[in-house]
Amino acid sequence: MSAYRLQQIQGHILPETKSTAMAGSPSPLTTHVLNTAMGVPGANMALSLYRQDPSTNAWRMINTGTTNDDGRCPGLITKQLFTSAVYKIRFDTAQYWASIGETCFYPYVEIVFTIDDPGQKYHVPLLLTRFSYSTYRGS
Repeated sequence: MSAYRLQQIQGHILPETKSTAMAGSPSPLTTHVLNTAMGVPGANMALSLYRQDPSTNAWRMINTGTTNDDGRCPGLITKQLFTSAVYKIRFDTAQYWASIGETCFYPYVEIVFTIDDPGQKYHVPLLLTRFSYSTYRGS
């Protein structure tokens, strides 16, 4: 049984509530994956966006996506759905590294962050190698 499924069963992740972000509308939340070991964008990486329910601390899935050839995933969330809350982006790094014939130490990366002012734009990049990762709040 996967860890994700176990978390669902234990109530840590609530049933999926995907939103279909409009491809043409700018998302107030963006991400960019860079494979710094090879000096290329992290293309074709699956990811998912979650928001934490403050009353239960359970995670609700907001959207899923895949990075494009530039390592970006546009349309993560609409301005209407973007509220003050704790969010996380889960990146499927094992699948990414396997797709380019490599193994990795971290099978996934979860970046958890707080949004206090949903009127601002937030950029959450992931800098990645097979054995390390880092992130920061970009602009």
